Amino acid sequence: MSQTPVVQIRNLTKKVGKKTLVQGLTFDIPQGEVFGFLGPNGAGKTTTIRMITGLMKMTEGQVLINGKDVEKEFEAAMTQVGAIVENPEMYKFLSGYDNLVHFARMNKNVAPGRIDEVIKLVGMENRINDKVKTYSLGMRQRLGLAQALLHKPTVLILDEPTNGLDPAGIRELRDHLRMLAKEEGLSVIVSSHLLTEMELMCDRIAVIQNGKLIDVKPVREMVGEAEQMVVRFEIDRPEEAAKVLELVVSGAAITVQPDGLELTVTREQIADVNRHLVQAGLNVYGIRTQIKSLEDRFLEMTGGGQIV
Repeated sequence: MSQTPVVQIRNLTKKVGKKTLVQGLTFDIPQGEVFGFLGPNGAGKTTTIRMITGLMKMTEGQVLINGKDVEKEFEAAMTQVGAIVENPEMYKFLSGYDNLVHFARMNKNVAPGRIDEVIKLVGMENRINDKVKTYSLGMRQRLGLAQALLHKPTVLILDEPTNGLDPAGIRELRDHLRMLAKEEGLSVIVSSHLLTEMELMCDRIAVIQNGKLIDVKPVREMVGEAEQMVVRFEIDRPEEAAKVLELVVSGAAITVQPDGLELTVTREQIADVNRHLVQAGLNVYGIRTQIKSLEDRFLEMTGGGQIV
């Protein structure tokens, strides 16, 4: 993945009267990254997306799309952006193909043959000539994705794209976004209230609260980050194992269970604990760490704020 920033956000701020909705957001998004945007109720998430897409004027700061300033070079910047906000609106009496032809005519940057490319890209070859009114919500989302990709943008912005989708539709959308980022080098900004999906979909997550950026981290760091973790050992003689470990990890919370035990240790201590159990003649059948989910980390970081 290239680390060249496709989107550069510097000191992005929005004030309405005396109220500050977004304050001093600064981060970059490189090529080929799926970037998740999370925030509790009223955090400024949607306001930020509107400023990035030029739908809302910023009070201070700067947004650059491939070096083009959204405020000073709006048209040039937006030729690099495709967007879907909630459910894409289509002409239901037309076929999917005719909808794409209509939108292609409205954009001078759509090359001949691009319609067929995007149809294949989103996997709609078998249904593209059917009328949109016969499509499921998932199919309409796919068609909206095809429309957003017609002019070959380098940035795709999706605000709550999974709204109303069933589990199969959510998985389809997730797989398409991962494929677009990996194979097309597209940078994707996605907001969602479904934390499990964000965990599976995104490379990095930005969390904002009260208009301020709390943290930006790779998902794997955010969900796996902890000085200490709960570790479960499957052992043949749990009571005996607990007595051995009381000397090895003094002061650690040890919970004895019928088929093993759980204790809170650092990552470095896991191997040490295992070695002492084996040296004591105990059979260790399995070791499993209890890693925190993105939801756990999100609630810790925001104090349990609701998602929007």
